[in-house]
Amino acid sequence: MQEHDIAALAYHHSALLQTLDILTALQLDLLNFGVIHFNGQYLVERYNRYEQVHTGLTPEKVLGKHVFTHVAQCMNNFMVARRVEDALTTGATLDTEMDYVLTWRMKPTPVRMRILAAPGPSRGYVVIQRRE
Repeated sequence: MQEHDIAALAYHHSALLQTLDILTALQLDLLNFGVIHFNGQYLVERYNRYEQVHTGLTPEKVLGKHVFTHVAQCMNNFMVARRVEDALTTGATLDTEMDYVLTWRMKPTPVRMRILAAPGPSRGYVVIQRRE
């Protein structure tokens, strides 16, 4: 993908999971929404610049850590973590969107969140669009 195409990639893109899969870490950094990519063991593999700037968490503090117990504890609940777990356990594809309030390590922050997961190889994304 060309740089201008990446920068224009929309949070609501219909094939967002497949598109995120092919982007490099540098390309993820061009996006205007947050991306946390994790593997089937829930360990963070990629974490884009947008998310780093808005959370204050550096990649060194996030990469290789469990997404729901170390990085985003406010998502460790039935609305987020349980949906991902159910999808990865059953081999189902997950693409759900919701209004959410982030509270871990920051003041309560209203966001629009999209949760993506797919089997083979098992992986997932939490995609966050802040209301600024």
